[in-house]
Amino acid sequence: MDTKPALESKLVQEFVAVAHGDLNRVKELFMQEPALVNATWDWGGGDFETALGAAAHMGAKEIANFLLENGARLDIFAAAMLGKLEVVKAALAEYPEAINTPGPHGIPLIVHAQAGGDDAKAVLEFLQSLAK
Repeated sequence: MDTKPALESKLVQEFVAVAHGDLNRVKELFMQEPALVNATWDWGGGDFETALGAAAHMGAKEIANFLLENGARLDIFAAAMLGKLEVVKAALAEYPEAINTPGPHGIPLIVHAQAGGDDAKAVLEFLQSLAK
């Protein structure tokens, strides 16, 4: 494994922040430093977030898809927002308590599905069925 220098913290913070809704800036920063794609920022108190995590709870599908197409690691929160029902079902079949695991900023999984709108309707209905 090659040892590489740590990414500049201000750059990581900006990348994660703009991934909440600014696709053009996400692309600019990614082109400047591709390693940002999986960088994580701690907003404080262990509230860790990646750019994909930011896009996921905001329902920013274009940003999420751009990140995934460029090597971001898919997680259950992004899968829920993007309407990936089989991914969410498989994860929860193996780890049922993951339904209660908070995402970035403490945002629940079901809220990520709600952020996905019509594309995530099946995921939302599935999660609601588990809550009954």
